[in-house]
Amino acid sequence: MQDRDYDVLVIGSANADLTVRVDRRPGPGETVPGTDLVESAGGKGANQAAAAARLGARTALLAKVGDDAFGELLLDAQRAAGTELRHVLVEPGARTGTALIVVGPDGDNQIVVSPGANARLSAADVRAARDAVAAARVVSLQWEVPEETVAAAVAVAGETGARVVLNPSPVPGALRAELLAAADPLVVNEHEAQLLSGVSGGEPAEWARVLRESGARSVVVTLGGEGALVLDGVADAVRIPGVKVEVVDTTGAGDAFTGALAARLARGASLEEAARFAVRVGAVAVTRAGAQPSYPGAEEVSRS
Repeated sequence: MQDRDYDVLVIGSANADLTVRVDRRPGPGETVPGTDLVESAGGKGANQAAAAARLGARTALLAKVGDDAFGELLLDAQRAAGTELRHVLVEPGARTGTALIVVGPDGDNQIVVSPGANARLSAADVRAARDAVAAARVVSLQWEVPEETVAAAVAVAGETGARVVLNPSPVPGALRAELLAAADPLVVNEHEAQLLSGVSGGEPAEWARVLRESGARSVVVTLGGEGALVLDGVADAVRIPGVKVEVVDTTGAGDAFTGALAARLARGASLEEAARFAVRVGAVAVTRAGAQPSYPGAEEVSRS
């Protein structure tokens, strides 16, 4: 495999997560009591970078934060995870992105994101970081930054030979053909897979097949506690079983999965092998609070 400085370059969002746990999530117009507010590091891009770095991948993050206390919180968290931060941009006068999270007693969550500085991560920023993209084996992308920024990252990755892991979440209404065609894999949950496939009803394998036939090089559908489904090339979809655990907090579980997947792909694993590992990492993630939990070493996760 071609030698590069980074196993994984994540281009995407960084948010401060403001989390409250409740015994019951409120209905419309209703107020319920919650726990004390917890401030922690989050954002889909930053979560994926922290996961990959903690699992031993040489990881860099291209993101934009504000020059505020939340920005420092996010940078400190990435330093603790071992992420290379030279490509993180600090926008003077901007507010760092913020996510408001309510976690119920079952560990499931509701999230509202205020993009802040994430909305200012531009296509020009990506093109200016071309050397960083060229230095990466895998580029991991999500949708908490502008679509044109994602498109620029896909274009530069194609020009420099980096593999693209594309996680269109929060899901756009549709994916541009050139973005779908770059995805190797396209990583989506069940809701996103069905929406993007345009299929009414059906099963994850059908949605994955439609997305593959629509242009994605490969597809991974995450199934929560039930594991994942992988469709690579022309073979039939492979179902990967989940790992039964006691759920504490599902925030960032999909990002942990995607970060782990990217890390293993960068080390030369097949898509199925990488997804099997990522399922285990996602299972560990939901047993711990917060979007950027610590993990055992990669080998310990493999044996868990």
